[in-house]
Parts: sequence; C-alpha cells; structure tokens
Amino acid sequence: MAQVLEFKLPDLGEGLTEAEIVRWLVEVGDVVAIDQPVVEVETAKAMVEVPCPYGGVVTARFGEEGTELPVGAPLLTVAVGSQQETGSGAGPDTGSGSGADAGTGTGVDSGSGAAESSGNVLVGYGTGAPVARRRRVRPEASVARVSAGAPAGGATPVPVAEPGPVAVVSPPVRKLARQHGLDLRKLAGSGPDGLILRADVEAAIRMLEEPATSLSAEVPTAGTATAAGAASARPSAARGAVASGAERIPLRGVRGAVADKLARSRREIPDATCWVDADATELMAARAAMNGAGGPSAGPKVSVLALMARICTAALARFPELNSTVDLEAREIVRLPEVHLGFAAQTDRGLVVPVVRDAHNRNAESIGAEITRLTEAARAGRLTPAELTGGTFTLNNYGVFGVDGSTPIINHPEAAMLGVGRIVPKPWVHGGELAVRQVVQLSLTFDHRVCDGGTAGGFLRYIADCVEQPAVLLRTL
Repeated sequence: MAQVLEFKLPDLGEGLTEAEIVRWLVEVGDVVAIDQPVVEVETAKAMVEVPCPYGGVVTARFGEEGTELPVGAPLLTVAVGSQQETGSGAGPDTGSGSGADAGTGTGVDSGSGAAESSGNVLVGYGTGAPVARRRRVRPEASVARVSAGAPAGGATPVPVAEPGPVAVVSPPVRKLARQHGLDLRKLAGSGPDGLILRADVEAAIRMLEEPATSLSAEVPTAGTATAAGAASARPSAARGAVASGAERIPLRGVRGAVADKLARSRREIPDATCWVDADATELMAARAAMNGAGGPSAGPKVSVLALMARICTAALARFPELNSTVDLEAREIVRLPEVHLGFAAQTDRGLVVPVVRDAHNRNAESIGAEITRLTEAARAGRLTPAELTGGTFTLNNYGVFGVDGSTPIINHPEAAMLGVGRIVPKPWVHGGELAVRQVVQLSLTFDHRVCDGGTAGGFLRYIADCVEQPAVLLRTL
C-alpha cells in the first residue's frame, strides 16, 4: 500500500516567510525522484527551485502559478511506494481551482518519517512549525445567490448577499478582488454551489472600468455585479480618485521587498547627503594601463565599478564608522569587522543588491570578477538569498543610466551608500589652466547617528582624492 506524504513549502532562509509560485516543474501523476526540483518559486530575495525530499508519484499540487504561499503551507503530496500501486491513483490537481483546501491535508501523512527521503533538506523541511499565514478557507453553505424572481417592471435579478463567509476558495481570486476594491459579498458565483470564480470577478471589474452611461445599460447576469453593487464596491475616497482603466501592479516579490526596505530606511534612518565633483582623468588612465598590461591574452578587463569598489574598501578601513549598523534596542552603534560590499544591479525583475563577500580582502581584479559573476546570476534570476543579504556598505553606479547625480537611499540596516555618476568630459581647472577633463560626481548618503559631517566629509574627500590621484590609494596599501 502506498503511503501519501505531504510536502510543505520549506523555510528558504534569511527570514523569508512566504514565496510566490512561478512555475510548476511537475504535473499530477508524474513520478519524481528524491531531491528532484518540483516547483520554481520567487521570494523577496531570489528565484529558487525547490526540491522534493520524497520519491514517488505526485498525487496533488496546492496553488496555481502566481499564488503566494506562506512557509509551512502544503505544496504537493507524493504517493511513496511502487509505481504500480501509485501510478493509477493520482488525484486531481487541487491547485487548479477545484476548491480543495490547501491548508487541511485531509488523508495525508504530514511526514511521519516512515517513507524514504533525502535527508539533504532546505531549512524547515519536516518541521512541525505552524503555517505563518493561511490563505485558503473552506466556504460554508451560506453564499450570495441570485434572487429567483425578477422584480416588477422587467428589472434584472440582483445578487443578494447573505450573511456568512464568502464562497471564494482561490487566493488569487480573493487578491484580484481586493486589488480592485470589490466587495465579494455583492457578487453571485457562477460555479458549483455559488462558488465565485475568477471569471465572475473579472466581469465585475470590467463593469467598474466602463463609463457610467454604458454601465447603466448593461444587463447583469448571474456571476456579475449590478451597477449599484459595483458602485458600492469601489475603493474608498481615502484611496484617491483613480482614472478609468488605471493599471494596478502588486507590490510583491523583488519589487515588494525593495519597497519595504526603502520605506523602512526613510522611516528609521536620519540620513544626510554630501557630494563632490572629482577629476577622474588619472583614474581612467590607470584603468587603461591595467587593462592593456597583459595584452590580448590578459584576463577580464577591470571595470570602473571594480576600481570604485576597491577605493571604497580602502576608505572604510580609514573611516570604520561608515561600515556599521545601529542596534535600536540596545541603543548602540555596531562597527563591523568585515566589509561585505553590496552593489546595485538593475535586472528585468527589478533592482537587486548582490553582495561581494569579504571585499576588504580582495584586490580590484578579484572584486571585478565577483561583480561579474553576481551580475550574470542576477540577470538570470539565479542569485541565492545568501548572495543578496548581509551587506555592510553599498556602492551604486547610477552613471550607467547617463545621469550625473543622485541622493541614494541607504540600504537598511547599513549606515551609508556611495553613489557614482557618469564620467564625462567637462571644463576643469587643471594645473592653473582651463582644460577638458573626465569629471565624475560622487555622492554619499550616511546615517547621521553613526557619525557627523566631518567624518562623512573626510570619507568622501578620501574617495575623491583616490579618484583624482590613484597613487593615493597605493600609498595606503
């Protein structure tokens, strides 16, 4: 007799509490091997392929693509045993809108240990920790239904909201309604037993987006909201007037994580910004010499970002106040012994900040090679959560966007960020005469709790001196 085991979304580390299903890698009825990736999920940190610790036949999946699940919620069930016993008994895909409760696990062994598993598991496999937040509930019998008889005068039937839970099982359907300010109690479901389906919500949304004249002319049917119901389901005035057809983009995944971190930085950190223009002509000449020294057979070229990163590590050694964080509970400034240098990287999924570990122990070539590796992984969506966390100072090269200056927002909980603008020819007084030089604007945003303007100015001035005269850096090595 095959044993059915439930595989739950594991703790993916770094304090992550939820993940969004991006792509299922297996179907119901597929035979999976131990440690075979079964689903690709997106966390606030990275895209992750989740391996299943059990080998057997997939009997059910929980959650459609696009569904956000909390850590500890069921992902799928696997019948462990001979393929002859389990291959014909694969159950339906409960994540496809069949109405199964992903939080129940009825008739499923939650992982008794009797079945074979890999032992090589992610954080949180097999734990009995409670689900962080349940997204699915079973509807009760009381649902919104359409009045059986039409009122006098040929008026169309209207959905009557009865008290009790709303007949919506699918989390994406609930989320879609919430994003558009719809009151689900004013919708009548067209599914079995009045179940509200995605099509019902989408029909109501279309009615909301049409002008009032055309809205009043619509003839609502079962599964759609009436004009009166749709009007009452509009977002409150506190949310502001929204133009018809406005697009709503959920703040989730990488974009949501960035939004949360930036907002927290603004709330908690009393930041200040100082900036300076620097003559980068000598730095660019030094870079050309470094890249031309080995000839055509030399290794990868040293980038401007790698040189700026190396200058940052030297500056942080002289001004350790800026390589720190603030412990609010203890009311202490914590100076960090290692420099884990983050750098801003723009990808199709949004802005991410990969971290070069132990940058203080690396030369420019080593830093450059690691930046290249992390950038390629970021663009491919292959960065791990560990490669996106733990930074102590961030370098932001916004010059690649063709802009001169900016006021960076500190990457919480760090204490500072250096911004580098584009390097362009500009008039500059050099040697007492006006000349055309390669000029760059440098800006430093710092946490005023960890240091005063004198320290921040000294740090930035040292950076500018190294840019203008790279020999300054050589003297400090």
